[in-house]
Amino acid sequence: MLHVRALSKNFGGIRALDDLSFHIQPGEIHGLIGPNGSGKSTTVNLISGLYTASSGTIEFLGKDITSLPLHHRPMLGISRTFQNIRLFGRLSVWKNLWIAQRQNGQKPVGFLHKWIGGEGAARDEIDEILEFSALHHRKDVLAANLSFGEQRRLELARAIACKPKLILMDEPAAGMNLEEISNLEDRIVNLKQRGMTVLLIEHHMNLVMSVSDRITVLNFGRKIAEGTAQSVQSDPAVQEAYLGVPA
Repeated sequence: MLHVRALSKNFGGIRALDDLSFHIQPGEIHGLIGPNGSGKSTTVNLISGLYTASSGTIEFLGKDITSLPLHHRPMLGISRTFQNIRLFGRLSVWKNLWIAQRQNGQKPVGFLHKWIGGEGAARDEIDEILEFSALHHRKDVLAANLSFGEQRRLELARAIACKPKLILMDEPAAGMNLEEISNLEDRIVNLKQRGMTVLLIEHHMNLVMSVSDRITVLNFGRKIAEGTAQSVQSDPAVQEAYLGVPA
């Protein structure tokens, strides 16, 4: 589904990502881990189009998207969440999802009618996402007035509303308590069951190890290991660089 080949990103004289290559299979939960500053968020920003690559290629569903503009990528089926929550705070939960729903490249049907609550199929889709995200009872609340955990859930719900084939999740458990993380784990697994593919960046090791089919490990912008959770955890380079265990 996604092929990253020899991808690099420079910020002035700093090489944030250095010759990174990996691939993600359809229907896979693929973890991307590493210490702070290892290049994880840079990778997601390149795939989503927020950054432009210095060199290398990104291929999605057989199409080279390396230079594709940011706003075209959701139309191909790529959506994302952000490490720092980015919602439309002055719009309701429902309208946040309504706007996201329109980013999947489908032609609008009755713009004004849809805005005031028309188009039953679209409304049903939003209602289903609200139920999935445990936000149905908060659908008319302004996003800015939600609790932190609810905002995190809305961030994911908004990504789902784009009808993505691939969801890029940048530290979705940040700031969550243990119960919220457990619920997030269930939702990520459910996304896979629904046929979606996930690239998961996460510092919460129990979460990423429990849900990931494969994991890529970065350090100083380079890939140092890749494989199953078990193989990655036992890799001496990973233990030294990320888990704090001397090789």
